[in-house]
Amino acid sequence: MSVLIGGAWPYANGSLHLGHIASLLPGDIVARYYRLKGEDVLYVSGSDCNGTPIAIRAKQSGVTPKEIADQYHTEFHECFKKLGFSYDIYSRTDTPQHHQVVQEIFLKLLENDMVYKKKIEQAYCETCEQFLPDRFVEGRCPNCLCDARGDQCDHCSKILEPLDLLDKKCKICGDTPVVRETEHFYFKLSALQEELQSYINKAKIEELWRENAVKLSERYVREGLQDRAVSRDLPIGVSVPVTGYEDKKIYVWIEAVAGYYSASKKWAEEKNEQVEHYWSKDTTSYYVHGKDNIPFHSIIWPAVLMGVNVEALPTRIVSNEYLTLEKKKLSTSKNWAVWIPEVVDRYHPDSIRYFLTINAPENRDTDFSFREFIYSHNSELLGAYGNFVNRTLKFIEKSFGGEVPKGEVDVEIQDKIKHLYTNVGSQIENTLFKDALEDLFSFIRDSNKYFDQEQPWVQIKESKLACQHTLATCVYIIVNLAQLLSPFLPFSSREVQRILRCNELQWNPIDYQGGSLSNVRPLFERIDVAEIEREVERLHLKSSL
Repeated sequence: MSVLIGGAWPYANGSLHLGHIASLLPGDIVARYYRLKGEDVLYVSGSDCNGTPIAIRAKQSGVTPKEIADQYHTEFHECFKKLGFSYDIYSRTDTPQHHQVVQEIFLKLLENDMVYKKKIEQAYCETCEQFLPDRFVEGRCPNCLCDARGDQCDHCSKILEPLDLLDKKCKICGDTPVVRETEHFYFKLSALQEELQSYINKAKIEELWRENAVKLSERYVREGLQDRAVSRDLPIGVSVPVTGYEDKKIYVWIEAVAGYYSASKKWAEEKNEQVEHYWSKDTTSYYVHGKDNIPFHSIIWPAVLMGVNVEALPTRIVSNEYLTLEKKKLSTSKNWAVWIPEVVDRYHPDSIRYFLTINAPENRDTDFSFREFIYSHNSELLGAYGNFVNRTLKFIEKSFGGEVPKGEVDVEIQDKIKHLYTNVGSQIENTLFKDALEDLFSFIRDSNKYFDQEQPWVQIKESKLACQHTLATCVYIIVNLAQLLSPFLPFSSREVQRILRCNELQWNPIDYQGGSLSNVRPLFERIDVAEIEREVERLHLKSSL
């Protein structure tokens, strides 16, 4: 089975924050799980280096867009690495290879009569002397009257045209833009209304998408799909490959999602593999992102693939709701955010991964608070999981000289672990990551109870054989937990693997044949609860600057 996983491409115009990671982390969990199963996995993503946000940031900083893109692409790559994201390729949209792939898609759409030219009216800023990219036009949404950009309203999720906005302003200078005529290419999205309706219905019936993706996609189709511009007058991006229109750029909504395919092709070329293997109708694909990106993955990208006769439509849409911070909406402009470059240097990566999974906004908005984060680490990762591993292995060090005793593993526990592989695997495949992790930690708590009930510190005096059976069972639990938890907590799983001198992990129950332990040390350290107040103070101080 071939599995394609696409993680949303963050704009390379500012640092990543916890909200980004909360929406992207499911992709890594899925990738790691399927690799453990032995499936053929391709996990791709990259930095969006062509979008308007980069141009805005470059103007504000007085540097070139490429300098901004280079800075944040490098930072993103490092942050993802520190958090254990196992991308097969992490690319960027300003490479010649990506530009070529996007232009090929555009020409194929043109050849298939899915793109046409149309004269339109567009916002033009006389002060800045330029047509304004959609995100450079700000105002109020005509649908909900909240503040919005010219491409989409983040409050009601309505896709907009800049001229739809009320009280329009130029983002660069603040002046009111005028309307001027220009010519652009349009994509015949309306022609695919029925095909997309059937595609969405199938996903709904088979429960392949999150509920928010189904509802929002149904709303768009119900309202009637409108043809959309596929070119814009932009300073940077992929040039339209049509004579006389080279100064226009292919619109980011089609160009950025094409990154999943361009990155796949780049990986295939570098590895001398066939990209078609991951882009066939038999491929199972997961597209992982936040709810603000739903229509681009559930409608736009499938429509583009239909338009170029590619059958590998997205199988699963993994669209998280929003993560709030200390009961307030995340705001990068107000610096109300926990920035990843800082937090990865202060806390264990598995602590961040654990909390963002167990507290994931899978079906509703959830909140990140430092109080809950630190107490969660101390009670669950350290107090439950770390404690079980440490007390077992330290006892073996003390009482058996570091040699894991051979004994009979409790049959009931073997059955429970066998069931966990089946149940947790199914939950991951169905994108129920929070449920999967909750079940695993429920089992960990039961394992601690087993240790307490068996009392190996008493058994060692009264019946060494019984003690050996208990410890063999506990080590069996630990080695299998390392595998079961590996998609979620890869760093601590790797540490268990090192201590027990295990071979490569897999997604099947394994027997541990015994051996000598290697330098047992705690998986996690306690976090001083005084850090809660310090973190909250730091957060308020930075947001007030």
